[in-house]
Amino acid sequence: MSQKKQGSEHQRDEEDEDRTMPEDSRTEERRCMVRDQVEARGVDDPRVLDAMRELPRHRFIPPEIQAAAYHDRPLPIGCGQTISQPYIVGLMTSLLELKPYDTVLEIGAGSGYQAAILSKLARTVVTIERLPEIASKAKDLMEHLAIFNVMVVVEDGTLGYAPGAPYDGIIITAASPDIPAPLIDQLAEKGRLVAPVGSRDLQQLVRIRKQGDQISRELFGGVVFVPLLGRHGWQE
Repeated sequence: MSQKKQGSEHQRDEEDEDRTMPEDSRTEERRCMVRDQVEARGVDDPRVLDAMRELPRHRFIPPEIQAAAYHDRPLPIGCGQTISQPYIVGLMTSLLELKPYDTVLEIGAGSGYQAAILSKLARTVVTIERLPEIASKAKDLMEHLAIFNVMVVVEDGTLGYAPGAPYDGIIITAASPDIPAPLIDQLAEKGRLVAPVGSRDLQQLVRIRKQGDQISRELFGGVVFVPLLGRHGWQE
């Protein structure tokens, strides 16, 4: 849920896409979004790009602002939450380096868009949302879109979800003062965790890798996310 501070394609047959998403009439907008906002900025994982071309992003946004769904910016979804700009979704997803058999944990379900993207790339997705109203909307929409490999959990996301661990990938879509210790514990051997880490006003996009007792960190630039609230995050 963010805004970036700095600033070979396989196209699906349009008829096949229309059969998959019969209510979607914005295919060309989505293709332009991926080409101009995501791929042009260096995100080149073909599976990530395909997932973003396929999913109707506008369905995850309130009706009154759906016209802006494919613009290069985050948008409000209610309850003080946002849906991240397309580039950030593509970048963070690609940094997870997901395989089809992976299990993924998302902290901050929000609109459900990020979890829906992950559902196209991994076997199982668990997404945690602390706000019941937001979680219910995300769950209903994914069911309507026939996305059945995502489980929505209403909990404190900073505690993770131990019953589904270990996770090959973990993504935090809210700003944390540091990586919550329970999430590191729930990360699988050689697992990847991507998160915005820093102050409430400015964070660095971080990827950690876990190998035995060693945790490596890589930085991918400045970002701004809404705060991650919870026991191991920011306090309200």
